[in-house]
Amino acid sequence: MNTESIFNITRVYADAHGDSHFEDSVVPLKSNGDIGFLSDEEPVKGIIFREVTPGYDYDFHNAPQRQYIILLDGGVEIETSLGEKRTFGTGHILLVEDTTGKGHKTRNLEHKTRKSIFITL
Repeated sequence: MNTESIFNITRVYADAHGDSHFEDSVVPLKSNGDIGFLSDEEPVKGIIFREVTPGYDYDFHNAPQRQYIILLDGGVEIETSLGEKRTFGTGHILLVEDTTGKGHKTRNLEHKTRKSIFITL
């Protein structure tokens, strides 16, 4: 029986020069028997529910605070200040920490309303 699992998370952060980058990381999960696999508890400040319009295309901006973003329906393309682009679909978890620096761009992949959850840290 498997006693460990992981959650994949993509971090967006700014380096010392203010450029934004992606970093792939994992959150380890441990078996808790019948209730499944759980991570260690992480303290959070709050939760924000969000909906954006189909044409969402937001030019370079900083994250307003350190926060997890959980994509509920629909995907996004994120571009770093260095021009690297990645796409993220429904169910993906991002940790955005580029609260300073040059920021990142975000746009909807599909022309439809998209919902997400922000969990502030």
